[in-house]
Amino acid sequence: MHMSYEMLPRIAPETALFLDFDGTLVELASQPEAVTIPPTLTSTLAALYGQLGGAVALVSGRRMLDLDGFLAPLQLPMAVEHGAQRRNAYGQMISAPATDLRHVLKAAEELAAQHPGLKFEHKNLAFSLHYRQAPELQALCLQVMSEAAAKSSGLQLMQGKCVIDLKPAGVSKGTAIAAFMAEAPFAGRVPVFAGDDVTDEDGFDQVQRMGGYAVKVGPGPSVASHRCPGVSELAAWLQSALAQPRVSHPESLPS
Repeated sequence: MHMSYEMLPRIAPETALFLDFDGTLVELASQPEAVTIPPTLTSTLAALYGQLGGAVALVSGRRMLDLDGFLAPLQLPMAVEHGAQRRNAYGQMISAPATDLRHVLKAAEELAAQHPGLKFEHKNLAFSLHYRQAPELQALCLQVMSEAAAKSSGLQLMQGKCVIDLKPAGVSKGTAIAAFMAEAPFAGRVPVFAGDDVTDEDGFDQVQRMGGYAVKVGPGPSVASHRCPGVSELAAWLQSALAQPRVSHPESLPS
C-alpha cells in the first residue's frame, strides 16, 4: 500500500497538472533511451487528461519526439528541452530562438571519444551531456561544457542528476508553465507541478507564486511545498485521483 501520497495536494476538478518525466513518471535509467515505461502510465495520463478537461502537460528536458514515442498513441500538451519548445493544447508549436550549439557539440564529441562512459544528446534547441556511467568525470564534464558555453551566445548551463544541460537563456520550466497558465484549458485553474531534479525548481517556484502546489519527488533540498518518496508513490497519487467519486448533478431533483 502506498499511503504516503495521501499527504500530497488533491488533484481536484480545478487542477492544472504539470508533470516532469524522468525520475517522476519513470525511474531514472543508466541511459536516456533505456527507461522502462510503467504499464499503466499512458492509460493513467489519458484518463487524467479526460478528467481535467485537457489541463495536463508534461514539462521535461527531453525532446518532444522521444516523449511522444514513449507515450504513443497519447499526445499531451508538453514543454520540452527545459522550456525551449512547447506544444500547447491546440497542437501549436512555440519555440525559443534557435541557438548555436556548434562549440558545445564539438567539445562533447571530443570528450566522448576519450571517455566511452559519456553520452550526449543533441536536441533541437538544447544539449545534454550524461555522465551517469562515469560519475568520476563530473568535474571534467562541467569544465569542458562551461568553456564551450562561454564561446556560444544565448546559452545557459544547468547541472542535473548526472547530466549537464545547455538550453537557451531566458526560458525554463517555470516560463513554460506560466505560458500554459495563460492559455485554455489551463487558465483559471490551480497549478500543480511534480518533478525530481534541480532543473524543476524554477517550475516549483512558478506554481507556488501562482497559488498552486509543488511536489518534489525523492530526496534533496527544494523550494517545493510537498514531498513524495519516489516514482511508485507518485503513480499511486495520480491513480488515486481517478478513483475519486464523481459528484453527480441530476437534471432535476425529485419533488
